[in-house]
Amino acid sequence: MHYALDIRTFLFSHYFYTGLRIATGVVGLTMLVFNMADMQTTMTIFLGALCTSLMDLPSPLRHKFNEMLAGVLLCTLVMLVISLCAPIHWLVSVAMVVVSFLASMMVVYGKKTLPLQFAALMVMTLSMENSVPFNEAFLHAGFFLAGGLGYLSYSMIVSYFLRRRVKQQVLAEALFELARYLRIKAEFYDMRSDLQAQFTTLVRQQIVLADKLQASRDLVLRDMHTKQDGLLVHVHLSMLELYEQVLSTHADYALLRSHFGDTDVIIFLRDLANKSAEDIESIAYAVTRKRASTPTVNYKAELRAVQYELQQLQQDSLAGHIPDEAITVLRVTYNKILDIIELISQLHLATQTPIDPIPILPGSDMTPFLTQQKYKAGLLIANLRWQSPIFRFAIRVALAVSAGLWIASALPYMSHGYWIVLTIVIILKPNFSSTKQRMSDRLIGTIIGCLLTALILRFVHDPMGLLAVLFIASIAAPAFTYVKYRYTAIAASVQILMLLNLLLPAGHQGVVSERLIDTIIGVAIATIFSYVLPSWEYRDLPRLLKNVLHASHRYIKASRDMLEGKVGDDFFYRVCRKGFMDSLSALISAQVRMMDEPISKQRAVREINRFVVQNYLVAAHIAALRIMLRRHAEGLPREPVNKLIEQTYLNATAHLLQAQSILEGPTAAQTVPVEEVAPALANPLADTVAAEDIALATQPDTTEWSGWHTLRRRSALLDNDLQEIVAQTGAIENILRQAELA
Repeated sequence: MHYALDIRTFLFSHYFYTGLRIATGVVGLTMLVFNMADMQTTMTIFLGALCTSLMDLPSPLRHKFNEMLAGVLLCTLVMLVISLCAPIHWLVSVAMVVVSFLASMMVVYGKKTLPLQFAALMVMTLSMENSVPFNEAFLHAGFFLAGGLGYLSYSMIVSYFLRRRVKQQVLAEALFELARYLRIKAEFYDMRSDLQAQFTTLVRQQIVLADKLQASRDLVLRDMHTKQDGLLVHVHLSMLELYEQVLSTHADYALLRSHFGDTDVIIFLRDLANKSAEDIESIAYAVTRKRASTPTVNYKAELRAVQYELQQLQQDSLAGHIPDEAITVLRVTYNKILDIIELISQLHLATQTPIDPIPILPGSDMTPFLTQQKYKAGLLIANLRWQSPIFRFAIRVALAVSAGLWIASALPYMSHGYWIVLTIVIILKPNFSSTKQRMSDRLIGTIIGCLLTALILRFVHDPMGLLAVLFIASIAAPAFTYVKYRYTAIAASVQILMLLNLLLPAGHQGVVSERLIDTIIGVAIATIFSYVLPSWEYRDLPRLLKNVLHASHRYIKASRDMLEGKVGDDFFYRVCRKGFMDSLSALISAQVRMMDEPISKQRAVREINRFVVQNYLVAAHIAALRIMLRRHAEGLPREPVNKLIEQTYLNATAHLLQAQSILEGPTAAQTVPVEEVAPALANPLADTVAAEDIALATQPDTTEWSGWHTLRRRSALLDNDLQEIVAQTGAIENILRQAELA
């Protein structure tokens, strides 16, 4: 369950704060104007405020102002164009189709423009019946602009005073998702769970976690002025350290289960992991409430139980009943959980002490870690081609709107036909998966919302009571947009119907039943057109696979320099790790969306899932190597260790180059310098250790070093997983090629 669906956390989340802020601004401004102006003016100003509020999302203040101002100006222009064309029926239809196409093309700039696209389509739809004289069209556009600017001013003032509060809420959300990530890892110690299914669940949670971590970076690492800002930066950085430690806890779970599945030790490990997740959640609760966090979770019983079990199992190992390797894996896993508990305690401390933010940052320039949105006309022009998924989406929306307008014109209650078009633009999204989900949510949500409104209007007649219902619906509509859209559909239906009832108490009869009919028609049209000029996800798989392989090579190279001690800090390593995780998340997202498409359009699902898991394990092995070298820093024999790391890197480069060549052909050889790859190709690693490293392994300074065996074992696991990546890349390429030939 999403953390914001729990009432204990929802009221402190940025989702509720956003809904409350939007409802207060939109409803308050509407009621204020209603006391001074006529109904038409009030509705126009309400529409301006409502459309502007769609861009009111948690964001740095400068970005928020630019995004909302762009929404105000664009939507005002759309309203003016549609209002000018409204008196001429055929002309307004043409204008709506053109606006639908152009607004949908804006999606090329990424998910930040999705609310802007919908705002433009929403004002277009709600303005289609605004048939006014030519000179009054400019006046109504001015009222719309005033409503938008009024809400913009209100939102910026409120957001300025709550800017640190929003940082806390977004940071807490990342902590909640990290706790859920750890709970999923805890299930690996449950004998009842399927390992492969659990890996799939884990890597999908990786998408969510990566997105929340990025949202936290974008807010926390900007506008740092006070020690309270520094406290949030410290918590954020401590969270990232904890995340890397959790990532490194990957173990040979099949080995642990086979040797310890019938013992209590694996149950205690699961309980420790779950308690750690509970501890992280307690920190998130404290952050949302603007409090310092203090430890409340007690690990003593489980720690003592694991230590006792380890002693007993060690004796069995000495007696030859359990392999030494299994005991080693168990002990290493236990030590990593201890490290997690220690880092959680440091995270508690980070919430308690304000600190100057600059000295604790890993680098002076945080730009590589932050989302950089660029709006270049060249990108839009480059996508005006038949092969572009966004271009096909824009045509799909324009065609669906055309069909909706044609059907609406044939209905006997044309005055409410705009609901059909509004339903279409709400449902149709750039990918089939999102469209499919919106279909059911919109239909079910509207039905429930209309029935709920009918009941409320039947029993509640006091204007203040109806106004209270409107306010609650106005909070819920934006609050659940990114949590559970069905709730948003219910609230939005109640919101519009209540507003019409309050502003036009004598003219709302029949609207509820007509909304139901319009919604069903709109859903049917959107369903049909979701199959028109589709952009199936499998077509984008080769590009996403290449991105993962390129990012993986960059990440491994950065980790090599850090592990060999060639760099003074881990700044570049963190940048490359973020890039690798982002590319992997993009592939996982595409795979998840593909699973919602028709079975005939799904390609290499099992192979892609395996490819994703193996790449996830690569990140886990690198994180484990880094932490292992820290743990065993005393007496570290730098020369043999660096030679083994170098050989591991060369083999990793060779494997990645081979995988790239499968996807790209001979040109792939140009992606990596030949001098880096040649040694690995000429001298492949046998059992991950070259002949010279075997000789080094017998030297006293290596055999006496406590981390040598673990280093060799991790290097071997990394090499094996990279070989599996090559195999899965070949399998995916074969399936995609055969599908093209079929």
